[in-house]
Amino acid sequence: MIDATKRSIFRWIHIVFAILIIGYVYSPFEQLPNYVPVVGFVALIVIILSGLRMWAISFDDLFRKLVRYVRS
Repeated sequence: MIDATKRSIFRWIHIVFAILIIGYVYSPFEQLPNYVPVVGFVALIVIILSGLRMWAISFDDLFRKLVRYVRS
């Protein structure tokens, strides 16, 4: 799988789980206890990990371009 496809997949995972955070912030106060386990233990961890993975893929791609530029 190419890096652009990986970034796209992780970007969509990041966006979908960010919608859960937005729902948590803008939900009525009475419904907040329903969202706490999902947002705190699942969505937040998935958002952090997918963001780090997207950053690592981009950094690796940038590093490879830099190495090719320096060698030429």
